[in-house]
Amino acid sequence: MEPLGYRMVVSTEFNYVNACGIAERQLIEWIRSKGYAPSGLDEGRTEIAPHATLDRDSEGGRKGAFSRWRMRETPSAISGTWQSTLLVRSGLEEDGGRTWVQLDIEHQPAREGDAPKRANTPNIVRSLLDALEARDAQADVAAAPVFIEAEDVDDAIEELCDSNRRMPTVVATVPHGKNPDDWSQAVVEPLFRYLHGLAVLYVLTPEAQAKFNAALEYHPVFGGGVRTYLPGLDPAWKPDAQRHPVMSRRTIEADTRRAASILAALPQRLSSRQPLPAALLSIPRQRTRPRSTPDGTDVVQLRSDNAALTALLDEAERAEAIRVDEINGLYAELAKADQASNELRGENEELYDKVQESQRLIRFLREQLQEAGQFSVAHTTAVAADITYPTTFSELLDRLDELPGISFTGNRKITRSLDSQSVDNWLYVAWDGLLALDHFARSAAEGATSGDFLSCCKSDASSAFPFPAAKVAMRESDTVARNAKLRGERMLPVPKAVDFDGRVFMQAHLKIGGGNTIAPRLHFYDDCSRSGKVYVGYLGPHLRNTLT
Repeated sequence: MEPLGYRMVVSTEFNYVNACGIAERQLIEWIRSKGYAPSGLDEGRTEIAPHATLDRDSEGGRKGAFSRWRMRETPSAISGTWQSTLLVRSGLEEDGGRTWVQLDIEHQPAREGDAPKRANTPNIVRSLLDALEARDAQADVAAAPVFIEAEDVDDAIEELCDSNRRMPTVVATVPHGKNPDDWSQAVVEPLFRYLHGLAVLYVLTPEAQAKFNAALEYHPVFGGGVRTYLPGLDPAWKPDAQRHPVMSRRTIEADTRRAASILAALPQRLSSRQPLPAALLSIPRQRTRPRSTPDGTDVVQLRSDNAALTALLDEAERAEAIRVDEINGLYAELAKADQASNELRGENEELYDKVQESQRLIRFLREQLQEAGQFSVAHTTAVAADITYPTTFSELLDRLDELPGISFTGNRKITRSLDSQSVDNWLYVAWDGLLALDHFARSAAEGATSGDFLSCCKSDASSAFPFPAAKVAMRESDTVARNAKLRGERMLPVPKAVDFDGRVFMQAHLKIGGGNTIAPRLHFYDDCSRSGKVYVGYLGPHLRNTLT
C-alpha cells in the first residue's frame, strides 16, 4: 500500500521553548497565507474560518514537554477533511539536547469507502526548515539542494555512513559541460520539488564527482543522474548497492515532473513506515474538546456541548477508519514480505547447493591438473569473462538480435523505464535469464532437451547457461489465474501465427529482482514445439497480484 500522507520528522538544536516559538510563528504565517485570521493559538479548539478549526494542546513534566497544533479544513460537504498536525517535543536524555519537530498532513474522505487524496508537500515546510535550522543526525535538512564541493566530500561520506541517519539522502550530479548553477536551477530544483522535509538534498559538483565515486566504489552516481542513498549504507559491500536506486538523466529530461513524482515515492514511503524516535512515540493521541460558548440558557449550552461532542465522535470514527485501512495495508505488505522471504530462502538454499557442487568440481579439476603436471594452471585465479552484459535495459533491448531463440513482443517503453530505478544485479539476472531461455529454445528446436524451462534449469543441460531454478515460476497462483483483471494483465502479445487472438496467458515468468516495489518480472511463452521460439511478452515492474 503506497502512503498518501506527508510526514516530516526533523530535529533542531534550538531548545524546546525557542523551537515552540519559532514553530508557532511559522504556523501563524502559514494559516494567514490561506486567508484565515487566527485571533490566537490558545489551548482547546478555535474556529479560524467557517470551514476550519485549530486545536492546541500541550503538556510539561519530568518526562519532557510537547506542544501540538492541529488544523482541520473541510472546504465542502463532499471534499473531505484535510488535517495538518505540527508537533514540537523536547528530546529525551539520549537525544543529546535535541528538540524534535514532526509535521503530518493527511486527508480524511467525506464518505466511507472513498479513497483518501494524496498529500503534497505543504508550503510551511520550507519556512520551518530554514527557521529551525533542521537536521537529520549530522546532516542539515535544507529547503533547497546544497552543493557538495571537492573539499566537502569526506564530510558527505561520513553523513551517508552515519548509523543514526533516518532520512534518505538524494544526490544529483551535473552532466559534463553543463554549468552547475544553471543545471541545478533548471533541472535539479524542479526534480526535488516533492522532497523537502523528506530527504537530505545534495548536488555533486563535477570537481567533487571523481572523489565521491572513488570513496563509494560500489555506489557511484554520475552523468546527470540522481541516486537515493537510504539509511544503513555500507560502502564496502557491493550487494548493498541494490538498495540505493539510480535515476538516469534520460528519465529526468524525458519528463521532469513525472520523474519528480517517481523520485519522491521512496522517501515518502520511508517517512511513513519508519518508526518514530522514542520521544515522539510517547506523545498521547490528541483529545481536544471544543470550547463551548455560553448563550444564556442551560438548554442552549447543553445543545452546544452535544453538537461539539458529536463532532468529536465523527472525527474519531473517520480517524479510526483510516487507521484500520493503514493496518490492513501493513498486513498486506507483511504478507508480501513473508512471501519474498520464503522465495529468497529457497533461492539461497539452491545457490548454496550450486556453490558446493562448483567447489567440489573445482577441487577435482585442480587435482587432475596437478596430476598432469599443470600446477600453475590448477591454481590460477585469472578467469576470462565470456559474457558481456548490457549496461542499461535500453541496450538489452537493442541486443536481443544476438538471441535467435528469443522473440520480444512486449512494450519496450515499459522495459526502458526500469533504467530509472534499476540496479546492476537486475540487468545481470535479466540477461542471464534471456541467455538461458535462448539456449533452451535452440536446444528444444534441435531435440536436445525435453520438458519445460524449469526442468531444464534443474538438469545438467543448463550448465552452459545456468539460471537459478528458484527464480523460475511456470505458473501463477490460482487466485491470479481466476481473477479477470489480474489474468488480463498477463494476456500478452504474440504473433497471430502462434495464437489467433494475438495474445496468450503468459503465466510463466522469471523473478528478475525483489526487495522493493519494482521487483521486475520477465513473462514468457514457450512455443518451441511449433515455432522454435520463446516469446517474451513482458519485462518490467511486477504486475499486480493479490498482495499488490
